[in-house]
Amino acid sequence: MRLHVKALGFTFALLGGGSILVIGVANLIWPGYGVAFLDLAASVYPGYDASPSLVQVLIGTIYGLVDCFVWGLIVGWIYNAFVSPRTAAS
Repeated sequence: MRLHVKALGFTFALLGGGSILVIGVANLIWPGYGVAFLDLAASVYPGYDASPSLVQVLIGTIYGLVDCFVWGLIVGWIYNAFVSPRTAAS
């Protein structure tokens, strides 16, 4: 069974960007929540500094959406490269 690559990209994007959005908003409400996760994201995405502000949450979310979409495309493409076109869905 082959994967729909764009659908997998959108799924990864929603999970990655959504996690940064949810944890970033939770950090705005409860300072200190998810700081290690947000600092990890800040170490990967230039221009995102994980400070508790709505603008930084939006920047991190956009980075997460784009980055995870690309990773979803890559994972789907690699998976499909290893699956035989004649493989039946089980």
